[in-house]
Parts: sequence; C-alpha cells; structure tokens
Amino acid sequence: MAHLEPLPAGEPGALLHLEELESALVESLTTQMIDLVGVDSPADEDPLVAMVGIDPAAAPSEDPALLRLLPDAYPDDDDASSEFRRFTERDLRSAKVRHASRVRESVAARETPIAIAGEDVTAWLGFLNDARLVIGTRLGVTEENHEELAELPDDDPRAALFGVYGWLTYLQETLVQTLMGHP
Repeated sequence: MAHLEPLPAGEPGALLHLEELESALVESLTTQMIDLVGVDSPADEDPLVAMVGIDPAAAPSEDPALLRLLPDAYPDDDDASSEFRRFTERDLRSAKVRHASRVRESVAARETPIAIAGEDVTAWLGFLNDARLVIGTRLGVTEENHEELAELPDDDPRAALFGVYGWLTYLQETLVQTLMGHP
C-alpha cells in the first residue's frame, strides 16, 4: 500500500511509494480530472480576452461535482457571482489542469519513490483535494452518511468508489502530516 516518508536530511517534501496498481489509479484519476475541468478556447476567441483569461461564457455548471470544484463566489448575488466567475474561472480551471498534469507526469515517470517537493507539493495537494471533492460529491458523502458508505457491501457499485475516496483521503492526510514533520 502507498506510504510516504520525509525527504532525507530535513529537506521540505516527501517521498511517495506507490504500488503499480496505485500508480495506474492516480494516472487514470488525473486524466479524468483534466477531462472534467479542462476548457477549450473557441477558435474565434478575441486574443486579448484569451490573454487576460476572461471567460465571457463562464456559467455555473449543472454537474454537481464541477460546481463543487468551481462554486459561486457570491451565492446570494447572481450578478456579482457571474462577474467573478467570468474573471476567475478560466484561471481556476487551468490551475486544476496544471496540478493534475504535474501529478500525472510524476507518476508516469515510473521513478520509485516519487519525490514530492517544491511546486509538486502544491500540485499533489491540489489534485488530491480536487479528486476527493469530485468523488465525494458523486457519492453524496456527508458527515451523517460517512459510516453508512464505509459499510457498503462489496457488490454495491459505490463501495469501490468509496474505497478510492478513502485511499485519496489517506494520501492527502499522510502527505500533510509528513510535510508538517509528523510522519
């Protein structure tokens, strides 16, 4: 099973040991995240608009998982929320794609263990958080039903997905503890 340890000689960061199946799972999740949040620019887009990252067509998603990743900044003010989304959503999506891409690259390199340091820390923590939010939203995880979901029978299709959610939670928590000096 995956485990983390501090980098040698007190350097900030961690070494992540993944089994082959876990590496394949992370690669698959990163690809799915990129597909979910990636944005295609229209061919006729104003170059200035593209350069500054404004998205005139930005609107709240009808997909609850995507809405969880890109929530309304002002839930009680549709106009302010729309304006904020127009100026920030493209950058937020791009950052999420960068995080997932960086994680995928580090896993695809097949170096064991994976050194997580510098900008990779932000990429890994961002990706793990985003993946957990998407899966948790898809499963409808709440504090009230967490135990119920944890006890799903193996033949329930949600059980495997909840297992992935739990594993991502373990990775995120262990990475944070390792970075804080509490392996």
